[in-house]
Amino acid sequence: MTLDIITAHSLDPFRHGFFTRKGGASSGVFAGLNCGAGSSDQSEIVAINRARVADAMQVSPDALVSVHQVHSPDVLHVQSVPDGARPQADAMVTATPGLALAVLTADCQPVLFADPQARVIGAAHAGWRGARDGVLEATVAAMEELGAARDAIRAVIGPSISQRAYEVGPEFFDDFLAEDPGNARFFAGGDGDRMMFDLPGYGLARLRAAGIEAEWTRHCTYSDADRFYSYRRTTHAKEADYGRLISAIRI
Repeated sequence: MTLDIITAHSLDPFRHGFFTRKGGASSGVFAGLNCGAGSSDQSEIVAINRARVADAMQVSPDALVSVHQVHSPDVLHVQSVPDGARPQADAMVTATPGLALAVLTADCQPVLFADPQARVIGAAHAGWRGARDGVLEATVAAMEELGAARDAIRAVIGPSISQRAYEVGPEFFDDFLAEDPGNARFFAGGDGDRMMFDLPGYGLARLRAAGIEAEWTRHCTYSDADRFYSYRRTTHAKEADYGRLISAIRI
């Protein structure tokens, strides 16, 4: 089956893609292009899926670089094909041709960055915790260290859980208001004391406040089970595990 890849003109001329679950070798609850080595899917099947992504990105499988994501603001500078275990981080930047930076998500925001003039790229995994703790701004700063210019960097948020599907409790709301009362604009009323959180809206606001031209592809992972994996949808369905989507960019 052909891979289904979402792209954004603002990231041109770099080869990139927000890959959906279509076109993979996994079966069962993982049916499709599950690229999560941390899932309980068969490791050899995940390797086949990642190889298909690497082929689409026109790199060797070992040049499809990812990290052990831990919901942190930490950014890794990638200069060559990694040797050994994946370090813990939630974003990567590079100016090295031939490397593809990849992040895994299943409701969190996959964010791809590009400065076409300086030829510097970045990729970040930004759930609510990472975004709140500054992973997006840290990625921009790391790109600047490689020669990128803030006013030339473009960022695109890929398929993420949308506000209509992201119900949170009052403690979550209170924590965000304690950080900044202006964060109230990212919440809408839900049932009882529940609130609906706009994760991509929050990500866009953080990026734009940092001076970055940014957009969201406007795809909701929770609402489209045919195209996307979703941790929250899996939880609601009481399924044993879930697949991970991959998003990647290369120079």
